[in-house]
Amino acid sequence: MGGLRTAVELVKQPVFRDSQTSEPSRSLLRLLHDSLRRTAAAAAALLLSQAACGMAIGPPPQPQLLSTGQEGFWQRLTQLCGERHAGRMVEGTDSVFVRHRLSIQVGGCTAREVRIGFVIGPDSSRSWVVRKVEGGLVLRHELSDAGTGDGVSGYGGRTRTPGSPARQDFVADEETGRLLPAAASNVWSLELVPGRTLTYTVSRPGAARRFRLEFDLRS
Repeated sequence: MGGLRTAVELVKQPVFRDSQTSEPSRSLLRLLHDSLRRTAAAAAALLLSQAACGMAIGPPPQPQLLSTGQEGFWQRLTQLCGERHAGRMVEGTDSVFVRHRLSIQVGGCTAREVRIGFVIGPDSSRSWVVRKVEGGLVLRHELSDAGTGDGVSGYGGRTRTPGSPARQDFVADEETGRLLPAAASNVWSLELVPGRTLTYTVSRPGAARRFRLEFDLRS
């Protein structure tokens, strides 16, 4: 802005005014025009510089963290990595889970994923996969090519509440509604009591019946 003030002051000087009309001379008008143009360019450059600095220095957006309950549950779950445990159906009517031996094999553990292989008799094609995502946990049911018969893979849900270190509920998501419409209102629950039990439950809001498997962590 110093250039603009200087030009304005020059207008007041007699040497830059027309001797006949006392109006600013053409040379002064050109000087004033050039001064205004340089001032505008300098201001624009300053604004661009400040904006660029702000983008470079400003902190990047941080992902939403897990709740204390979710983080506590995750820590408990990862402690099972590498272990195998026998289980049984404690609620439900499906005879398949009565006739065959049930077990889980916890493996494939990474910083953001725990894979729980679910074995029904000779069939080891099923896995429950718990993953860390922004702001929560997700549970997916995956079926490998070694499965017996047709099946759906990839359905499941994600946490909608903080839960606790002992229990997390996974509410069916939109993808599950497309893959498996019958499970669109399902809620899957995992309960973990260290050194005692891991329980897998499937329920639906308003329904009295539910399916429940319990695995003995002492076995």
